[in-house]
Amino acid sequence: MKIGITEVAARAEVSEATVSRVVNRRAGVSAKTREVVERAMAELGYERTTRGRLVAVITPGLSSPFFADVAELIEAALAPHGLKGVLCPAQGGGIQEREFVTALAEHGVAAVVFLSASNTLDDADPETYDLLAARRIPFVGVNGGFEGHDMPVLSTDDQLSAELAVDHLWSLGHRRIGLASGPAGNRPADRRAEGFRAAMARRGVTDTGSLVVRQHYTIEGGQSATAELLRHDVTAVVAASDFMALGAIRAVRRAGLTVPGDVSIVGHDGSMIMEFVDPPLTTVRQPLDRLAKEVARSVVALVSNREVPKGELLFGPELVVRGSTAPPR
Repeated sequence: MKIGITEVAARAEVSEATVSRVVNRRAGVSAKTREVVERAMAELGYERTTRGRLVAVITPGLSSPFFADVAELIEAALAPHGLKGVLCPAQGGGIQEREFVTALAEHGVAAVVFLSASNTLDDADPETYDLLAARRIPFVGVNGGFEGHDMPVLSTDDQLSAELAVDHLWSLGHRRIGLASGPAGNRPADRRAEGFRAAMARRGVTDTGSLVVRQHYTIEGGQSATAELLRHDVTAVVAASDFMALGAIRAVRRAGLTVPGDVSIVGHDGSMIMEFVDPPLTTVRQPLDRLAKEVARSVVALVSNREVPKGELLFGPELVVRGSTAPPR
């Protein structure tokens, strides 16, 4: 026997209109009533249809090839399940992100994916997550979790990323290795900085204070950080993103040096376009395909009221060696 909203309404002792609002996650239902209806749905085995539903993908922007690539992969992974990804570029933790989520919640969005958005910030305002939780709208994090909410988080292993980059440069003969990292308070950047210090310490370098510079995830940020690192005589730079690595290359050249002749550069993310820069960029590639598929699997399960593993799942990155790294002079 197929369970519909009529059976759910009878079990919960509410109107079918109320059940419809809960099913479509619309406003106008008290938290207590919503809980009663959700419980009735679970007891009867009612499954929300996923066809035609919207899934919001909140991302800090699409100018970076990495975010564009992973957002496209998430959309493609959701499509076979009848879910439509809607891209919402917004500054992480800003008003625009909250307004996107609020508006979509009012229109019955099925789920929200935070793609390196406010979920990467230590001081993120929990109001957005609290709103989704109150509406029983599931959400998933990529490269960052949610304080106070036990939702699935899929992340690249940032500490392993740092180890792969340092190990590659160390094996080439570099000993003065610097890190051009993202801003403090950004969880992936903090993890990479921690991983970098640990990787250097394992190789006997414990004084890394001047070898770690925090800047924005931009070309300009990478250029500024690398210019400072060059003043400390580094022969290699690990950048926290491919865009920062492009800035690092610019800083090296403006100092009258060459890449990789004088300074080797390693990026992070693994955007395909970095194969075609000059020189082609050695980088630590995030496992975009696997991340996107796991995001889609988690979203589909949550939308269908199925249990999913909670907590953070770490994915191993891959070192891609190209022309921006070489032994030191």
